[in-house]
Amino acid sequence: MTLDNAVLSFAGTVVLVGLALGWFVSPWWLLLVAFAGLNMVQAGFTGFCPAAMIFKRLGLKPGCAFN
Repeated sequence: MTLDNAVLSFAGTVVLVGLALGWFVSPWWLLLVAFAGLNMVQAGFTGFCPAAMIFKRLGLKPGCAFN
């Protein structure tokens, strides 16, 4: 698994878990979905992604998106 795959899988998981928690527990959990979306947008513009930094420290090989 590359760093790119890990970041995208993690973001997708956060969105799906946030939606499930928002549906079954409390609508306030939708703020987690909003945070994930805003983080993806800012990473697209700036290239800075905290999740990518963490996965890189865990030893995942970088792909073409996060060098």
